[in-house]
Amino acid sequence: MINIYHLKRHNAQHFRQFRCKESLITLYNCPLKDKFQDAWSHHSYIVYVVEGRKVWHTAQGSYTLNPGDCVFVRKGAAILEQFFDGAFCLVMFFLPDDFICEVLRSKTIPLFRPERKYEAVITLHSDEPVNAFFNSMIALFGSGLEPDPALIEVKFRELVLTLSGNVHNAELIAYFSTLLQQPQAVSLQMVMEDNYSFNLKLEEFAQLANRSLSSFKRDFQKQFQCSPGKWLMEKRLDHAMNLLTHSDKTVTEAAFESGFDNRSHFSRSFRNRFGVTPRSRKMLVSQ
Repeated sequence: MINIYHLKRHNAQHFRQFRCKESLITLYNCPLKDKFQDAWSHHSYIVYVVEGRKVWHTAQGSYTLNPGDCVFVRKGAAILEQFFDGAFCLVMFFLPDDFICEVLRSKTIPLFRPERKYEAVITLHSDEPVNAFFNSMIALFGSGLEPDPALIEVKFRELVLTLSGNVHNAELIAYFSTLLQQPQAVSLQMVMEDNYSFNLKLEEFAQLANRSLSSFKRDFQKQFQCSPGKWLMEKRLDHAMNLLTHSDKTVTEAAFESGFDNRSHFSRSFRNRFGVTPRSRKMLVSQ
């Protein structure tokens, strides 16, 4: 899978961007070449669509973004679907967890903490301050000037404070509250449950969980009482069985949507687990 943060950070010639420090990057107008792209990011990011349409397909569902939409995409994996019937233009802000927490702790007014669930893609309330903020960023990109990194950091802080201060963003604020309070054990479980169906490497799961690979494996074994590889295989095979049994997905689609990039490996693992091949299971259900 492609790490979209690294892709854009290391291709400044293709993606107009402003940076501050290593992790704070905002960019403008970043089209993809392919209809579908498997992508992930170890930082959450905010997307404001200026023009065009794109769909984020996640484990929790699909989210269509149209002009004027503003969303917060939680760190993790997704399949990005792009449409080529028109131009596509957006503004993105990559926001590391540590930076979000630092800004939230600096708030003079305490963070409102709603009891609410949150999705992989969180719709944000696009009010006048938010629209004015992104219009100011578009003007900054359009100026052709390179702003001082200190200004870019201020803009990142302004964005987090503006969004977290709006009670209409209850879903986002609930997630922000979780970042401030959540034990690492809960964070690890959330990362795994949200992303097991994507073909991520263990090193990438470790990044999402804010751990080194060795500490990730150690903490995982302690929490789940098995290795990450075994847990992922069982979850992915169970997901594939569910797709083959309860949806119209083909064997190839079920394998892809369960995190397998090799159909032979998928078929062999499926047969070892369930005693039948994926093709036989699909044929049995279709009868």
